[in-house]
Amino acid sequence: MNDRKKKISVIIANWNRKEDTLATLYSLRECLLNNFSLEIIVVDNGSHDGSSEAVEKFSGTASKNGFSIRQIINKENLGFCRGNNVGIKDALKEDADYIVLLNNDTIVDKNIFVDFLNALERNHNVGAISPKIYFTPGYEFHKERYKKSDLGKVIWAAGGDIDWKNVYASNHGVDAVDRGQFDQLRQIDFGTGACLFVPAEVIKRVGMLDEKLFAYFEDADLCLRIKRMGLRIVYSPKPYLWHKVSQTSGIGSDLNDYFITRNRMLFGLKYAPLRAKLALIKESIKLLLKGREWQKIGIRDFYLMKFGRGSWP
Repeated sequence: MNDRKKKISVIIANWNRKEDTLATLYSLRECLLNNFSLEIIVVDNGSHDGSSEAVEKFSGTASKNGFSIRQIINKENLGFCRGNNVGIKDALKEDADYIVLLNNDTIVDKNIFVDFLNALERNHNVGAISPKIYFTPGYEFHKERYKKSDLGKVIWAAGGDIDWKNVYASNHGVDAVDRGQFDQLRQIDFGTGACLFVPAEVIKRVGMLDEKLFAYFEDADLCLRIKRMGLRIVYSPKPYLWHKVSQTSGIGSDLNDYFITRNRMLFGLKYAPLRAKLALIKESIKLLLKGREWQKIGIRDFYLMKFGRGSWP
């Protein structure tokens, strides 16, 4: 009789965010473990801020029954997709039963993994689960909107929606104060890669993150591949966490311009309806002529099939 505990492997990619990563690890250490083991794999993407040394020091003091941390150190920044794939491959090799992609600027509720497993057990045909994600207090997009009592309850994502007409992926419920209106489990278009729970068997069947994307749209692409297998992507309100939004990339940055512009073309021409594909091509010509600098470079690289890191320095 095999009485091995199920193993949840959490993959955290880090690049020069030492303090954020440590805060995430501290929150993970406090999580409740009900008849399963929790393994944290930190993939360091060539940080030079002392991150790897700090994580190593933390792992030496964080051991407890059923909880472990280990680190994989890359020599360079492999990007979100390839960096996470390094961790996923390692987790699968070590017989993980469940994979959780988790951003390194999050703070998780102590019941998050118990709640993920409960949601999986109570629902059929599920390929991935997206939790309720709040803004970490002070990181809201519109700080002036909220009362002090609202902080910590402002939604960043309650699942994800895809506007196929315009080929945009967006977080559901963003900026709303949670007053119970997001408390129903439901099927969604995609789950954000900031936190996504996927059974290992699903990853084995569908494959890992598409490394051509480097960063952005990789979560939507993975979810659509899972849905093409006949499985559902669901939002569950019970597992929840807080997110310090865009600490690595910066909203509205050149990095955003480049990867979102290029990858939207790649994603849209792979999945969107024909009319939307034609509109994307038409829009790409306008961006090539009149877009911002890194939008132009993103369009150029798409047509030159320059993917992965592409022209990003």
